[in-house]
Amino acid sequence: MSTPRESRSVWLSRSAYTLLILTIVYALNIADRFIFATLIEPIKAEFALSDGGVAFLTGSSLAIFYVAAGIPLGAFADRTNRRNMIAWALAIWSLLTVACGFAAQYWQLLIGRIGVGIGEAGGTPPSQSLLADEFRSVDRGAAMSVFSIGSVLGAAIAIAGGGVLAEHFGWRHTLIIFGALGIPLVLLVRMTLREQVRGAADESGSASNTPRFGIAETLAYMYSNKSIFHLLIGGTILTFAGGGLLWWAPAFLTRSHGFSVGQAGGLVGAMMGIAGPFVMIGTGWAMARLTPRDLRWQLWFVAAASCIMALAGIVGFWSSSRPVVIGALWVFAPATFVYIGPTLALFQSLLPAAMRGQAVAIFLFTANVANLVIAPQLLGSMSDVIGPLLAQPKDSLRWVLVGGAFTGFWGVWHYMAAARTLQARAE
Repeated sequence: MSTPRESRSVWLSRSAYTLLILTIVYALNIADRFIFATLIEPIKAEFALSDGGVAFLTGSSLAIFYVAAGIPLGAFADRTNRRNMIAWALAIWSLLTVACGFAAQYWQLLIGRIGVGIGEAGGTPPSQSLLADEFRSVDRGAAMSVFSIGSVLGAAIAIAGGGVLAEHFGWRHTLIIFGALGIPLVLLVRMTLREQVRGAADESGSASNTPRFGIAETLAYMYSNKSIFHLLIGGTILTFAGGGLLWWAPAFLTRSHGFSVGQAGGLVGAMMGIAGPFVMIGTGWAMARLTPRDLRWQLWFVAAASCIMALAGIVGFWSSSRPVVIGALWVFAPATFVYIGPTLALFQSLLPAAMRGQAVAIFLFTANVANLVIAPQLLGSMSDVIGPLLAQPKDSLRWVLVGGAFTGFWGVWHYMAAARTLQARAE
């Protein structure tokens, strides 16, 4: 185990620079994904789509190929130069986001969106694997919490900036601008990051000569370790209960509370962009102090924060009072990201070095099925179904989101179960 001096010095090292660059890459990954959540209404209007139809175009089409490509790309990340893989993935999804802005027909936008999903699938597994070799286990909770700030900033930039750009320049130019942001970063990744020895930061030393594992072996290991299994299920559910519902938040504010696209995007973006970083920095600070005492603190912390998130979501989507809705969503929006850092850190700490890229890809597979397939498609389709049954059809999305917020408590149960099984394993 590293000493306090070692834990402090790592934040002033080359590892900290790697963390900074990969956090920015992750922010662009999320931004180019979330930008379509802000553009739901103008895209829906231009192509005359239903909620279910626009959900497939903006969410499910990306997610299907994102999750399908994720596992083989995760396996590739355990076998190749991770720095180069990150650079190529960033270039692909950035250029194809630009291409989406030039799409003149529905099918062209659909193909571009699919390509973005495939490119983004190759970004996070090698980033996570590379960071695990830069930070020791006692520092990973804090490092992954810093890394997860990228998700907050990316979503905030996409929702707030995307809303403003869409109102002034249209949704096509918005996509072109967001895609172009990634091109200079490709060169920075390729020229300034280093490929670390696998397992270099593990207490057992380098794992560069360890055998390679296939997907079947990694899945079997994750299933046999009950802590990892509950972590996988719990993280997937919290992705739905948090990010999945947040996907629809701008549309909810527009329909149920009369906000414009720019106002709704700006408000939700501010919630994530202002409160989000403070919450994630606080999470990293807590992980740096609690994890050396007991690894289970990462699980207990997420469980407590997720209870708060679920309650805030229920109140925010249920209430008809604008001040109450806004206040509750100021809690809900940043809280949806708390679980990411501790969860990713635990995956890296509980798994062998040679399985980490695949394990992250498996988690991203299940989480993004929940976030980008089930949440947009199921919630959108349910809204279509119950709308005609309500006195106020525009409120159909509200009641669907209220029901979805309760799933947060289900995710909390799995994190508590992971803590119990991790204790049993230690004993």
